[in-house]
Amino acid sequence: MSLNSIYTTTAHYGNTMVEVKLNVYDMYWINDYTTTLGLGVFHSGVEVFGKEYAFGGHPFPMTGIFEILPRDVDDLGQQFRFKESICLGTTDLTEDQVMKVVDCLGKKYAGDSYHLIHKNCNHFTQELSQILCGKDIPNWVNRLATVGARMPFMERMLPKEWLTPLAIEATVHVKQPQL
Repeated sequence: MSLNSIYTTTAHYGNTMVEVKLNVYDMYWINDYTTTLGLGVFHSGVEVFGKEYAFGGHPFPMTGIFEILPRDVDDLGQQFRFKESICLGTTDLTEDQVMKVVDCLGKKYAGDSYHLIHKNCNHFTQELSQILCGKDIPNWVNRLATVGARMPFMERMLPKEWLTPLAIEATVHVKQPQL
């Protein structure tokens, strides 16, 4: 099913508008120092209908989109710290339509396609936000990736494990002791 068919084949029930939020998380302690410079490493997820949708990398060619309870840092991991929720707008899509949109985006956002600079969680939330309410996420949320894409030397300065799940997998295999 395509995203266009989701819009054209389903009815809106009572034109109910539902709030769409962007939940932003600090990912590393370095943000305490770099955010004053306008840079930081942030994770984000889109909250709608009491669920939060986000994208993360793994070494498999299946969806990297996952669902958590909104603002649940325990599910995300130790390096995540909730920063803020930002109201992006509203959507008139139903919960079922939103789930279909997320499923369709799952084909584009496979876990093994994750890349910190070129295809990260903030790229996903930007696209989902545009579909749900026609709004962009704030520029500062993905500024590091934007700057990194324009300055290729920055990508070479970052640890490979930060960039892609395949680099993480290679690092894990290298670090395992041989028996």
